[in-house]
Amino acid sequence: MKSFLIIGMGGFGHHLCESLAKKDCEIMIVDEKEEAVEDMLSYVVSAKIGDCTKIEVLKSFDIPSFDTCFVCIGENFQNSLEITSLLKECGAKKVISKADRDIQEKFLLRNGADAVIYPEKNMAERYAIRESSEHIFDYINLGGDYSIFEIDVLDKWVGKTVKELNFRVKYNLSVLATKNGSTVNPVITGERKFAKDEHLLVLGKEEDVRKLTK
Repeated sequence: MKSFLIIGMGGFGHHLCESLAKKDCEIMIVDEKEEAVEDMLSYVVSAKIGDCTKIEVLKSFDIPSFDTCFVCIGENFQNSLEITSLLKECGAKKVISKADRDIQEKFLLRNGADAVIYPEKNMAERYAIRESSEHIFDYINLGGDYSIFEIDVLDKWVGKTVKELNFRVKYNLSVLATKNGSTVNPVITGERKFAKDEHLLVLGKEEDVRKLTK
């Protein structure tokens, strides 16, 4: 069972804690305000009140024992930056910090963050891609240029197989699965025929998906 430390119990910290708890993880949460942790007590093994910009406070948590430490402070970037650096100084295995702007992401990475969460930007990009095309229903960025896109089946594909369409060569996209409602069916072979009312999950670059769905 993995263990996590979450520092900062604002809105994002709450959602993160609930999601990790559903995965049967061990969680410690910390915030300067008692009321910020009270409603999360049923989800965690430990809840602390303290100022994590003080290294003696962090050291009291046995930082190296956590698989990942999350810094979810949104109101005071200076505190987020200091805590990120101090966690590494205390021997944190992995630190993931929240950013609200591009410049914050750069500073956090330079000061010890192993990864940066940028929820507002990521959500904005996701909705921009979804709403700017009638044929793209969802998308998950995998880092860099590649993402997984949920697209509908074009009329000219109905009844044809992945192999017949020469999908990867012709469109520069890989078909991972088909989707009917909430049911996902992995595409194992090139003999899978496309149906009219299903969606496809494809792996590739946005520019290639845009060309395909124009």
